[in-house]
Amino acid sequence: MNRRIYNFSAGPAVLPEDVLKIASQEMLNYQNSGMSVMEMSHRSAVYQSIFDEAEADLRTLMGIPENYRVLFLQGGATLQFSMVPINLMKHGKADYIITGTWAKKAFKEAQKFLDAKAIASSEDEGFKRIPNLDGLQIREDADYVHICENNTIAGTAFQRLPETHGKPLVSDMSSSILSKPIDVSAYGMIYAGAQKNVGPAGVTIVIIRKDLIREDLDPKTPLMLRYDTHDKANSMHNTPPTYPIYVCGLVFKWLLDLGGLSAIHAINLEKAALLYDFLDQSSLFKGTVDPKDRSIMNVCFTTGNPDLDQAFVKASKASGFENLKGHRSVGGMRASIYNAMPVEAVKALVSFMQTFESETKGV
Repeated sequence: MNRRIYNFSAGPAVLPEDVLKIASQEMLNYQNSGMSVMEMSHRSAVYQSIFDEAEADLRTLMGIPENYRVLFLQGGATLQFSMVPINLMKHGKADYIITGTWAKKAFKEAQKFLDAKAIASSEDEGFKRIPNLDGLQIREDADYVHICENNTIAGTAFQRLPETHGKPLVSDMSSSILSKPIDVSAYGMIYAGAQKNVGPAGVTIVIIRKDLIREDLDPKTPLMLRYDTHDKANSMHNTPPTYPIYVCGLVFKWLLDLGGLSAIHAINLEKAALLYDFLDQSSLFKGTVDPKDRSIMNVCFTTGNPDLDQAFVKASKASGFENLKGHRSVGGMRASIYNAMPVEAVKALVSFMQTFESETKGV
C-alpha cells in the first residue's frame, strides 16, 4: 500500500503525520547525539532535556498550576484503577459514577481496597447517556469522587463536572485529554493512558495535586504503586518509557504550534459536527447515544441490522477506512476521531457512508 489509511482506531490511535515525520528523521541520530532516543540513557543530560521540555509544554498546554505534579508512569490507566484507591484513601471510602465499561472496571478494582460506592450509573440503559448529576449523594467521609470523563466504548462524555462538595475529583481522561481546554484546578487528580489522544502506548500521564501525594501509606505498599515514590524521583525511580515520552513531547509541540487546546477543540468540534449531522439526517445510520451526552472523540453508530453493520465494516475496510467496527461488547460501528484525525478523513468517511447508504437503498 502506497498511502496511509484512515485509521479510526480507539487506541492505539492515529498520530499526527508531522510528528511521525520528525520522529522518523530523528530515529537514528537525535539532534546530533549520535544515537536514537530509544538507545539513550534516561539519566543522560540529553534525555533529561527531552523530559523536562515535554513536562513544561504539557503544563503550558493545560495551564497546570504549580501545586500540581506531573508524573509520567507505566501500566496504563488500568493500573491507576488500583493506584488511586491505594494512595488516596484516608477514611477508606470513595464514590464512583459509572458511565461505561472502564468506569465500571475502575469501580470494581477500587472495591478490593476500600468501600467504593456507585452513587450514579447509566448501566441499566446500556450506558447510552451520562446519568443525572443533580443531587448526587456524596458521602461526607468519601476520600474522592471518581469519573471516566469520556467513554470510548459507549461514545458518551461528561458535558459538565459533578459537584463533589469539596471532595477531590479524580478523572480518567484517557480518551479526552488535550482535546479541549479544561480547568485543572477543578480536579484533585487526572490520569490518562497516552495511546488514544497523546502518543504511543506505554506511558500514562498523571496530574495530581501535591497535597494528595501521601507518605503515610501502609509500609507494605509496593514502591512502584506509591505516587510519592514517583514524585520524589521525578518519574525516574526506574527506567521510564523513554521513547513514548519523547513522542508525547512532539505531540505537545504540535498542539502548541496549532494554537493550543482552544484551536484543537475548534477542529474537534468541526469533525464531530460533520459526522453527527450526517447521522442525524441519515435514513440508514443512527447514532447510539443520547445527543446531549455525545462524545466528540468517539462516535458510535449502527444501521440496526448486524448483518448490514458487518457489510459496512467490510466495505469500509476495502476502501481504506480501518477500525470502524464497534467494540465487541456493544457491536455496531465506532469512529474515533481524536486530535490527530484530520478533518479531511472525516469528510471522506461521511462521503463513503453516503455512497454506502445510496447503494444499499438500491438493493
